[in-house]
Amino acid sequence: MPHGSLPLPAKLCLLTWDTPGGEAMAAAHVVRAGALTELVLRGLLTDDDGIATPVDMDSLAGDAVLDGLLELVRESRPHRWRTWVTLHARVTYDAAREQLTAEGCLRAEKKRVLGVFPSVEHVLDDTARVEALREEAQRILSERLPEVSGPEAAFAALAAAADPPTPFPDGGRGRHEERVEELITLSGARAVLGELCAALSTPGRALT
Repeated sequence: MPHGSLPLPAKLCLLTWDTPGGEAMAAAHVVRAGALTELVLRGLLTDDDGIATPVDMDSLAGDAVLDGLLELVRESRPHRWRTWVTLHARVTYDAAREQLTAEGCLRAEKKRVLGVFPSVEHVLDDTARVEALREEAQRILSERLPEVSGPEAAFAALAAAADPPTPFPDGGRGRHEERVEELITLSGARAVLGELCAALSTPGRALT
């Protein structure tokens, strides 16, 4: 599957993958923010005075990662967007990781902890796709093209809002704050995406 056809949470999961065999600790929050954003862009979640609210109780996205989160939102008491960035974020992250494993982007390797307990380690198996995603984010952020689609704008804005900013490991996010604001507007989900990007930029988040 070409990287452009991956859903937003899977793209962000792959982009935030640290090194082969390693996972960025804050990646779960970025992936969750991507899933929330995509559900808004698909018309399945809406903003109700700052509360993430399902549009109805029956519609599905047809994607395991998105539908898992949608079910969680429906079954939980109402929460604000910032709360959903971290609340059980690992569930969405793990689902995106399994999706990438099925796509061949990651490889699951069995191992034993302390030589006794069975475990599985996920290893990056498609570095070219990660590099393509990184180049895509950098292009959208740097070239300031006006014909950016909503999903493209959301992808680049969330990538830049990650901590550390994934397209700019040298800390270059500060040079693109104005462009990120433009992308938030171009996404078509300005209020929600702005809140999610702000949540990702807040230090001291606990991984839940």
